[in-house]
Amino acid sequence: MEDLTLVAVIVVALFFDFTNGFHDTANAIATSVSTRALTPRTAVLLAAILNFAGAFVSFAVAATIAKGIVNADAITLSVILAGLVGAITWNLITWFLGLPSSSSHALIGGIAGSAIAASGLDVINWSGIWNKVVLPGLLSPTIGFVAALALMFALVWVIRRRSPTRVNRVFRRAQIVSGSFVAFTHGTNDAQKTMGIMSLALIVSGHLDADFDRPPTWVIVSAALAMALGTYAGGWRIIKTMGTRIAKIDPPQGFAAQTACAGILWTTAHYGFPVSTTQTITGCVMGAGASRRFSAVRWGIAGNIAVAWILTLPAAAFVGATMELVTRMPAGNLVVFVLAGTIAAGAFIGRRYETRRLLPAPG
Repeated sequence: MEDLTLVAVIVVALFFDFTNGFHDTANAIATSVSTRALTPRTAVLLAAILNFAGAFVSFAVAATIAKGIVNADAITLSVILAGLVGAITWNLITWFLGLPSSSSHALIGGIAGSAIAASGLDVINWSGIWNKVVLPGLLSPTIGFVAALALMFALVWVIRRRSPTRVNRVFRRAQIVSGSFVAFTHGTNDAQKTMGIMSLALIVSGHLDADFDRPPTWVIVSAALAMALGTYAGGWRIIKTMGTRIAKIDPPQGFAAQTACAGILWTTAHYGFPVSTTQTITGCVMGAGASRRFSAVRWGIAGNIAVAWILTLPAAAFVGATMELVTRMPAGNLVVFVLAGTIAAGAFIGRRYETRRLLPAPG
């Protein structure tokens, strides 16, 4: 029975990875699509390939998720399964609303909530939550805002005497490079989180040593592939919010936002901080948009996004805790797994509808 539960956890973890991919597609391509640096289909294909490649670069974030958030000795496979369903549920709620919330915080919140429901508050490594999740989560969008704003001021000085038509043409090409770097670092950061959860499941079930240096190869490849497929599927509601509703972005601003974001993600991945790529790129887009004038940023939309950020950890934790209670019922793990499958089917149907209605016209 434990082996079947492990298989269920791996399957649901990979589905979370898929939702993470299409939920966060906007992080890499929204500004490139909105400025017409790339057509939508080219952008998602490029992002998918680079997400896959980026997943093989560093495993520090995977180690943080597997060993730095909860006490593995007090965790069961049922707890992990429940937490994953909590994370998936919140991911899909925010996707439906078009809000670029944090998949990372949804995952951590879901696992933390189910673990607390099962074993109490002592099961959580609170210093790890604060130092490697909450604090970097607060700092990354702030640093992104400042970095993109400063880079944009520097670019304005450089291009001040150039023809706007030529400037836009040059920076559309430059955005292909900067957007590619964001997609690559997104894979380095976000695919690691699912690897960490899968590794945690293997530790709990006795299939992996707790002091592992890197996840098993099959874990790395499967997580990278699920992330890439999700990215190619595309979350067009969030792409629309990120690319057009927060601020009207021109090619130099898109380049500045993407460059600042990629630099932050590369640094945090190196130190094993599972930061939110969504929060980071949103802060960068706001900073680049504010370079023209602060009123260019739609602060009401930004406020709605901030509310989603604040709610993500507790909301995902609540769903994760509820699912943990369900797992205690007779055949509870099966019920949760079937629920995850039902959510997956609903997401597939919704994604097809979304693509038909919201896919931007090629430019």
